[in-house]
Amino acid sequence: MAAHAQELIAVTGTSSGIGRATAKRLAADGFHVLAGVRRSQDGEELKAPNIEPVIVDVTDADTIRALADRIAHDSQRRGLRAVVNNAGIAVNAPVETAPLDEWRKQFEVSVIGQIAVTQALIPALLANGGRVINIGSVGGKIAMPGFGPYSAAKFAMEAVTDALRREIEKFGVKVVIITPGAVKTNMTDQGIKTADRLASVMTADQHERYDRVITAFKEQAEKFGRDGVPAEKAAAVISRAIRARKPKTRYTVGIEAAILTRMVRLLPERVLDSMMRRMMKL
Repeated sequence: MAAHAQELIAVTGTSSGIGRATAKRLAADGFHVLAGVRRSQDGEELKAPNIEPVIVDVTDADTIRALADRIAHDSQRRGLRAVVNNAGIAVNAPVETAPLDEWRKQFEVSVIGQIAVTQALIPALLANGGRVINIGSVGGKIAMPGFGPYSAAKFAMEAVTDALRREIEKFGVKVVIITPGAVKTNMTDQGIKTADRLASVMTADQHERYDRVITAFKEQAEKFGRDGVPAEKAAAVISRAIRARKPKTRYTVGIEAAILTRMVRLLPERVLDSMMRRMMKL
């Protein structure tokens, strides 16, 4: 499928990391990218040929509606080739200690927000035979200690992706999920800061139970940030999923993701539990 400037692609969460790299890659491919950012300053930094920053907060219905209107009333009548649902946050804490408001925030941004954007853009995707690209995670395949809220949201997006694919592909819209492993992005630092903030309000008993888990999580997260693949590698896979004439239903990014997704399918859960404990030195 040849990329050209007569097609639009909407990408959420382009201020940094995978989203920013994806916007740049798709612009280089020749698409006109509507790059969703939450702050005008981020948009100014991202602005470039074929990249049009737009304010999109996936928890704000007005900005989502404005994005849909921008696409529906494109001055050049370009069709929507794809939406890349990339916006997300990482709330990391033991299940017992994560406040319910933090669980709600994780799901509001990383699940409900993705669904809201998809619902708003489905008419444009149907009109152009486009595709939905959801950014998942190995955390949506296996939940490590301390990653409960984040993994729960990513598991949910696996289900949303499967349901949507089975509902809508017969109408010409392809639905794909991308599963990265460790990727070098600033979400690692944000996740660690969130973990520290939530740990600061734990009770003494909770500290006794979970301090080792929190330390192990932080060490694992730092390893992801240090040894992960560049965000550009994820962007290349997303580009391939958009340009392929017959895309696969799911793609992995990095050897770690490929191995872990296979292990989850093949190994008994007790074996996986033991492996996770050893990997995190618990």
